[in-house]
Amino acid sequence: MAVILGIDPGSRFTGYGVIQSEKSQLIYRASGCIKLIEAAFSERLKKIFSNLQTVLAQYIPTEVAIEQVFFHLNPNVALKLGQARGAAIVAAAMADVSITEYSARQVKQSVVGYGAASKQQVQHMVRILLNLSSTPQIDAADALALAICHAQSKPAPASPLAQKTGGLLRFRRGRLR
Repeated sequence: MAVILGIDPGSRFTGYGVIQSEKSQLIYRASGCIKLIEAAFSERLKKIFSNLQTVLAQYIPTEVAIEQVFFHLNPNVALKLGQARGAAIVAAAMADVSITEYSARQVKQSVVGYGAASKQQVQHMVRILLNLSSTPQIDAADALALAICHAQSKPAPASPLAQKTGGLLRFRRGRLR
């Protein structure tokens, strides 16, 4: 069983979503949005870090999925997004949780089946995949989509034979040795 925290970093809103992945079943645990509008930028980064530390302590995820920085026309926006992302990564790293990065296109492809899907399409599919009674807020849905993408990207467990041989199967003249 894996508990996965998805993080959609932003300098104004940072979404988070926690799911549990058991075999092929995805179970919703929590989601939300850290609102950062009314504060100096350094205070926003502090709030991202401290709020995510609280989420990490409460749900004890085994893995974290976070969105990669994408190119933005305004370099100042890209820098602020990168700094918000850095605060989130440090919070996860301080909790000794493995961190995997995904591009927005990878997440949309995994969740919706189309790499250029709209935010509304992502929200709708997150609701369906997690069997939610209502549609999550956009930033929370994006974070849940990251967690779903991570759960679906994990390789299947190795067969018992592969486990015994350390994953290496050697063949010699058509026979397994």
